[in-house]
Amino acid sequence: MMGAVEPKGLVLVVEDERAIADLVRMYLARDGFGVHVEHDGTAGLASARRLRPVACVLDIALPGLSGTEVCRQLREDGDWTPVIFLTARDDEVDRIVGLELGADDYVTKPFSPRELVARVRAVLRRTAGTPEERPHTVGPVTLHPGRRSVTVDGAPVQLTSTEFDLLARLMGRPGRVFTREELLASVWGYAAHTGTRTVDVHVAQVRAKLGAGATVLRTHRGVGYAVDA
Repeated sequence: MMGAVEPKGLVLVVEDERAIADLVRMYLARDGFGVHVEHDGTAGLASARRLRPVACVLDIALPGLSGTEVCRQLREDGDWTPVIFLTARDDEVDRIVGLELGADDYVTKPFSPRELVARVRAVLRRTAGTPEERPHTVGPVTLHPGRRSVTVDGAPVQLTSTEFDLLARLMGRPGRVFTREELLASVWGYAAHTGTRTVDVHVAQVRAKLGAGATVLRTHRGVGYAVDA
């Protein structure tokens, strides 16, 4: 007899297509997550603020508030709950706009429910951190793996969970050049055929947030990225 699935926290799903919402709910629940579903952006934002889920799955094209607007308002509130966007548009604009707003990942419709669950699990694994690791300091930038915090010249910098893990990966091996494919595999946990543009967008966002500390991140054209040794 199989044991009960250990609860993994509540995931908020905001999706106006009810058949898709039901499918996502079923697969997340089967994996041990609690699930709360809303069908429009306004109700989704209210639920995110009220329920404090461990992660949000947001469709971009929602009635009321769009998924990107829901994410923007959460980030303005200082709420950095991991966000995964669902989008029916397979173009770079929605993806880049979503990531610039502080989303952690995206899935393009039609998608495999199993893949979406895997993406949620991967984001939450990254958020969990590794408290036993010592801080890393390069130039003015200090990263604390256990606290999942970053400072530049002592001032705190707010990063999404994915941005943090990308920077942590690079700062953990100063001077080592990581290819985009390596970063996609080690930070996001999936193969390069999903598109390495995601890495470039996140690096750009990390640089923007680091301000004066951005110079520690180096681009190696045609290869990837590194942090100065």
